[in-house]
Amino acid sequence: MSGCPFSRDKFGYDSKKHSLEGSEEDKSQTGINRASKEGLNYGNYLHLEKILNAQELQSEIKGNKIHDEHLFIITHQAYELWFKQILWELDSVREIFQNGHLRDERNMLKVVARVHRIVVILKLLVQQFSVLETMAALDFNDFREYLSLASGFQSLQFRLLENKLGVQRLQVPHNKRHYHNFKGEDNDLLLKSQQEKTLLQLVEAWLERTPGLELHGFNFWGKFEKNIVKGLQKEFTKIQAKEESEEKEEKMAEFQQRKEILLSLFDEKRQENLLSKGERRLSYRALQGALMIYFYREEPRFQVPFQLLTSLMDIDTLMTKWRYNHVCLVHRMLGSKSGTGGSSGYQYLRSTVSDKYKVFVDLFDLSTYLVPRHWIPKMNPNIHKFLYIAEYCDSSYSRSEESD
Repeated sequence: MSGCPFSRDKFGYDSKKHSLEGSEEDKSQTGINRASKEGLNYGNYLHLEKILNAQELQSEIKGNKIHDEHLFIITHQAYELWFKQILWELDSVREIFQNGHLRDERNMLKVVARVHRIVVILKLLVQQFSVLETMAALDFNDFREYLSLASGFQSLQFRLLENKLGVQRLQVPHNKRHYHNFKGEDNDLLLKSQQEKTLLQLVEAWLERTPGLELHGFNFWGKFEKNIVKGLQKEFTKIQAKEESEEKEEKMAEFQQRKEILLSLFDEKRQENLLSKGERRLSYRALQGALMIYFYREEPRFQVPFQLLTSLMDIDTLMTKWRYNHVCLVHRMLGSKSGTGGSSGYQYLRSTVSDKYKVFVDLFDLSTYLVPRHWIPKMNPNIHKFLYIAEYCDSSYSRSEESD
């Protein structure tokens, strides 16, 4: 037998092993309690005294404390904090675009990460409605009178968010005044946001520089148009060769409709007309760039840009869901009564749940122009190389310090 026979007692208890285990357990209790020392602590760092004491129930002030008013205040304060974080991320992304830092593509991942963070926050905000929905209409009605004219309609941060994304030109008017019901410094901030470059405008300018669109380079658009015409001609010949029947007529009708849609892509005047009517958001050149990224998303050069376009659509989708959840909640709480801010309430909010409020609606429409993969112009090795270096060969490219 190996080991010391005296290290175990008559019951087989190994005192040496036990002492080792005990010492390992003791390690979990080691460390220094720095929190007890002077200096910045958790509560001070987060200003919790201000935040946790910022719930002033109007019903309690008026001597009729209503329990659910506390939930109403907390939920809306949480919304405003998250709006602030979204604006923080959005402003940083717009700065990277505006300062031309995307010409150094290392910053592209930074943009995609921050836009994705906005998407994740918006998902949280959409889900947060389920907390408010735990409050019945009767419970809300108990304290609604104490809100006076206070309304989410007056959320400055939400208006700034819409303006900076690019919703400002698309808004449904409220009493023909839109929502310019802000004064002083708040009004100045709102007006300033309407004069700044929106994310939509910055993305549009970026898409217009998509490498491969140049007429004397890869000329994606020219090649794509030729392939479309050639492919449509083959489809027409194939259908025409069929025997006369009801099925043939249906196929031909479907073909004519598809042909009209695809060929409309190459009608620049049509795109300009749709832009003037507000049915499109992107310039003709930017649309070409978006479609090129869409088709070549598997190419290394376009994988990250495709992620950005996907996240931009996610923002539109989640903003629409947020509006829809808000509409449903207001309808549930107020029925058809006017909103506390003076709007028509449910009727007004319902008008905001439409494509008129989608900033990147053109990106959703790209799926309209899906074609068989063999219709998409092929890239040879030289073109692959061109796409990788195109941005760096741009005469306006200059290396600048990375933005934060």
